[in-house]
Amino acid sequence: MLRISGVVLPDKKRMEIALTAIKGIGRSLSGTILKELSIGFDVRPTDLSEEQAARLRSRVEKELTEGELSRKVSTDVKRLQDIGTWRGYRHKKKLPVRGQTSRRNARTKRGKKKTGLSGRVTLTKT
Repeated sequence: MLRISGVVLPDKKRMEIALTAIKGIGRSLSGTILKELSIGFDVRPTDLSEEQAARLRSRVEKELTEGELSRKVSTDVKRLQDIGTWRGYRHKKKLPVRGQTSRRNARTKRGKKKTGLSGRVTLTKT
């Protein structure tokens, strides 16, 4: 059971895929890290020696991962909203940010369809 950046890597997967369980590390970065440390792509996390695991841990710590990455993204979005950019406005309104059409599509961003009589929100008793 190998634990890196607060994430337990899946034991049954190849090392190249297992590293992608860490938020902020994708396939290309995991390949680069493994080549740099000369660790085989097909090695399982349980088969790593302690020395290899320590090198891998120290190398992954140099990257922005997990909580640090989430914090950076949220501060970047907040900055865009504060300075009043178009992208910040779109983030604030929960609409697609990168130029996609939002009239018919964008259901994942906008949420479930809101249907009703006139579309206005009714007040509920508190």
